[in-house]
Amino acid sequence: MIKKIEFSARNLTSNAGLFLLLEHANKNGIFDLIDHDLVFENASTNKIKMNHIKTMLCGNFIGIDKLERLKLLQSDPLVNEFAISIKEPETVSRFLGNFSYKTTQMLREINFKLFRKLLRKSKLKSITIDIDSSVVNVEGHQEGAIKGYNPKKPGNPCYNIQFAFCDELKAYLSGYIRSGDTYTANGAAGMIKEIMAHLKDEGLEITFRMDSGYFDDAIQETIESLGGKYVIKGKGYPTLVAQVTIHRLPLLQANQGGRLPSLSQP
Repeated sequence: MIKKIEFSARNLTSNAGLFLLLEHANKNGIFDLIDHDLVFENASTNKIKMNHIKTMLCGNFIGIDKLERLKLLQSDPLVNEFAISIKEPETVSRFLGNFSYKTTQMLREINFKLFRKLLRKSKLKSITIDIDSSVVNVEGHQEGAIKGYNPKKPGNPCYNIQFAFCDELKAYLSGYIRSGDTYTANGAAGMIKEIMAHLKDEGLEITFRMDSGYFDDAIQETIESLGGKYVIKGKGYPTLVAQVTIHRLPLLQANQGGRLPSLSQP
């Protein structure tokens, strides 16, 4: 662990925030867990994986969106103090090409382990999980990128990312990268099943919160069948409003001395 770093006029960094990130990851055993649970079939890839993972983590933290810009970290004294060797973008790209469905799932399992560790430390009895989607615009011909709903650059190919966060802990749980033309709610029921399966032994009251794009029978039935709760924004279709109002008629009649309210009454 680094106790003290002295920077002179020739040894300054604009990325001082990386110190807290890397120290936190070390302290909470995140790198040890990745090193132990993320296993590639190729032995040489296993030897270099932690260096490249730390490189990507640092790059993402400071907002690098292209591998070429990782060069900005090559001479950073703070990165060097943590024994991270920033390789050429082509080398990092080859490493990322070693990921398969199997190793990607290993990372997902590691993330759930870390979340459960954080959850137990918090001693929470109930949590709220927000599920949402976001559009990421791309340039070029990236695999899986398709023209779809893209408000930033209409007509451009994009990805549609679905993710889940815990509101109380401000922590990421799970997520998928989907093609740009994917409907908002696609895969949400499966994600909910996965989350509930990982948290079933934690003794929690879990409430899922979503916007109107997830107002779907399959999603509601999935949550109910697994013993969870949900808050989903629903569109005010006339038939839906009428059904809800009629369902409330007995209570309203009792409160209003038997007078029938109009459908426009709240």
